[in-house]
Amino acid sequence: MPYKPPFTLTPKTISMIAEISALIERYSLRYEAQNTLKLRKANQIKTIHSSLAIEGNTLSEAQVTDILNGKKVIAPLREIQEVKNAIAAYELFPKLDPFSIEDLLKAHAAMMAALCDEAGHFRQGGVGVFDKTRVIHIAPPASRVPVLIKDLFNWLKKAEDHLLIRSCVFHYEFEFIHPFTDGNGRMGRLWQSLILTQLHPLFQHLPVETMVHEQQKKYYDAIRKSTKAGDSGAFIQFMLGEILRTLEQHLPSQSGGVNGGVNGGVNAVLEYIRQNPGCRSNAIAKALNIPLRSVERYLKQLKISDIEFRGAPRNGGYYLKEN
Repeated sequence: MPYKPPFTLTPKTISMIAEISALIERYSLRYEAQNTLKLRKANQIKTIHSSLAIEGNTLSEAQVTDILNGKKVIAPLREIQEVKNAIAAYELFPKLDPFSIEDLLKAHAAMMAALCDEAGHFRQGGVGVFDKTRVIHIAPPASRVPVLIKDLFNWLKKAEDHLLIRSCVFHYEFEFIHPFTDGNGRMGRLWQSLILTQLHPLFQHLPVETMVHEQQKKYYDAIRKSTKAGDSGAFIQFMLGEILRTLEQHLPSQSGGVNGGVNGGVNAVLEYIRQNPGCRSNAIAKALNIPLRSVERYLKQLKISDIEFRGAPRNGGYYLKEN
């Protein structure tokens, strides 16, 4: 039988897939219109900084920017090399095939050049993941790595599961296999972002690295919980939650930008109430094709300063607040 990684999907997981898909569909055209060169560069800097900070790199976003622009930076040589390598790896991003092991090795060679002896090659020895002095995970023997990676890539390419699910499962299984001597965390996050771009190109600029950097402890807790259970369900649920949160916070709003005071979903709901005073949450969700759960979250944010509910719970509705 073909290899299939063990994972369990909960009702909450299925609901988040629907919400993420709706948000991508809702804001796809708006994103394309605002996907400027300046915005792409800003997101690249944030991505590189976030990914390396997770691994202990102490350089600031300003220093990463200077290195990207070819300026001299006074910092530990290894940390500067890490930034230069990450820049080179992300420049390869548009040309990489997420279903190609050869491209995985090519990206690792760029990411880890001059940082480890086996850059671009699977490890030849055993490795473990440690929390200070405590062993968290002992990876499979090096002799098993090529077969395990081949099976994982075959599953990724041929499985019929939603691409959101496959990207999360791949990320977890990749970290479990730990195929390289060094750089496994960087490569796992990079590759999930690459897989997600098959769903929509916006994931190249709203990548997994930034999501994980903001929630490092929960990220590692989800990995440990999945490893203990022998099932990546907990990691899937965590990552989908972060993807949903990131999309809600950072998708371009109607007024432009990725970090405006009101995100795209909230802005759309506000505009609908302006045009349809007295409307209710279920009507808004249906009209805008946004999950009711998301609409209720947006309404809660808007109640702070923009809207109010008038009337009885059964027949009342939402209106703009009167100045």
